[in-house]
Amino acid sequence: MTMHTITYGVNYWSKGKTPDEGDIQPMFLRHEGYLGAVGAFVKGVEEEDADRSSFGNLTSWSENYAGSCSGFQSPLSSPTHSTDMPLTRNRLATFDSLELDRFAKPLVTCPLLLDPVGYLPDTEDLTHDEPAREYWLNCLEEAIDKFAERAVNSQPSTADAEKRAVHFKEKYVRRLHELKKNPCAYGSLTVRSLLDTREHCMEEFHFVDPYSMQKQTENESALKLLPARLDELRSKAWEERQLSLAKGMLAGNVFDWGAKEVAALMENEEDFGFTEAMGKLQVRPWLFDDFDDWLSRQRGPAYKSAVIFIDNSGIDIILGIFPFAVDLLERGTKVILCANSRPALNDVTYRELSVMTKKVAALSDVISSALAEGRLLVMESGQGSPCLDLRYIDYDLAAVIREHDVDLVVLEGMGRAVHTNLHANFACDALKVAVLKNRWLAERLGGEMFSVMFKYEKAKKVSSS
Repeated sequence: MTMHTITYGVNYWSKGKTPDEGDIQPMFLRHEGYLGAVGAFVKGVEEEDADRSSFGNLTSWSENYAGSCSGFQSPLSSPTHSTDMPLTRNRLATFDSLELDRFAKPLVTCPLLLDPVGYLPDTEDLTHDEPAREYWLNCLEEAIDKFAERAVNSQPSTADAEKRAVHFKEKYVRRLHELKKNPCAYGSLTVRSLLDTREHCMEEFHFVDPYSMQKQTENESALKLLPARLDELRSKAWEERQLSLAKGMLAGNVFDWGAKEVAALMENEEDFGFTEAMGKLQVRPWLFDDFDDWLSRQRGPAYKSAVIFIDNSGIDIILGIFPFAVDLLERGTKVILCANSRPALNDVTYRELSVMTKKVAALSDVISSALAEGRLLVMESGQGSPCLDLRYIDYDLAAVIREHDVDLVVLEGMGRAVHTNLHANFACDALKVAVLKNRWLAERLGGEMFSVMFKYEKAKKVSSS
C-alpha cells in the first residue's frame, strides 16, 4: 500500500516524465514507519556482513509466512458490520510482525525470461477470483489432516511428534480462516503463497522433510525399473520413441503426494505403477497438445543446452525425466537438471538429485559419460516450494544458464507449469509439461481429471514498441 501511494505520487507530479526529463524526482523517506523499519534492518545486516561475504552486500530475503502476523483488519471481523464504528479484531499482540528468511546465496532473476520486469509467476490472483479462492482455501483445509498424519509418521521415534502436528494443523487452519475473512491480510494471495505457508508452518514445528523416507523408497523401486525402460525406448522407431518419452514424463508426473485424489489412489492401490499411470493419461488430442510442433522441432538441429526444472521423486524423475535427458544428451544437447534447494512435499531436492544421478549413471552409459564430461549438470533452484518463482533463482544457476547459452527450458509439474508460469514468456524455447491432477482445476481449464498439458512455445522476442 505504501509503495502504491509513492508510485502514484511520483507518476502524478512527474506527469509521466523520467527523472532526467523533468524537475520532479522521487525522494525516498528514510524512516517511514513499518516499511522503513524493515528496510533499515535489512540494510544494516547486509552492510554489517558485506565484508564477510563473497557476494558483498548482494543478499536475498524472503518472507516466512508462518512467522509473519498481519494486523490488517477484516470487514468480516466485526459482528455488527457497522460502517459507523472502527472495526476491531481479537489479537494476541498489539503489533504486526514480519519474519524474514535470509538465503546463504543471493537469488537473482532467471536470465531466460523475456520480460523480467513484467513477469508475474502466479497464474491466478485469489484476492480477486472469489470462486477460486473459496475452492483452494477449502481444499487445503480438507487435506490438512493427511499432512498432519504424514508429519507424525515421519518421526515415529519422537515423543512429541503428535503434539507438534496438532499445533501445525491448528496454526495453518487458523491462517486459512483468517484469509477467508480477509484475503489481502498478507499481501497477494495465490496458490503458491498458500502452499508455501503450509511448508513454512510444517518447518516451524520441526517437520522439515516428512516425505524423506517415502522418497527414498520410491527412488529405489524406480531405479530397478530404469534399465528396462531405457531398453524399451531404444527398441522403438524415432518418432514412436519421442511420443513415448513425452508420455513417460506425463505418466511420471502423476505420482504427486500433494494432489489429494492421486494420493488416495496411491494409498489404496498397491500395484499402481508406471504402466497404470500411463493408462490414466488423457488420450490424444490432449487438452494442451503441441506435441506435433515439438516433434517437428526435434527433427531440426539439436538444442545447445536445456535446463529442466524437475518435480517429484521416484517414478517421475527416474522413469520420466532421466530418459528424456538421455535422449537430449544423445542428440548433443547439454542438460542442466535443476531441483529444489529445500524440501517441499515429495519434490526432489538438490542433495537427493546429486546422489540419485550417480546411481542412474551406474545404469546408463549416456548419463555416466555426460556427468563425467560436464555435459550433464545437477544444480539447485534456490527455492523450497512446490511452485516456481523465476524472479528468484540460485545465483550460480543463473550464471550457468548464461555460460551454457541455454536455448530450451523445461517446466514440469502442476506447481511449476500450471499454478505458476502457465503464461510466462521466455526468450528461448519452452516446454511446459504437466498432468492435471486436481479435478476442479482441470474442469476450469476445460478438461477433466488426468487431462494433459504439453505446451511447446517457441522463443519470443521483445516487442519493439
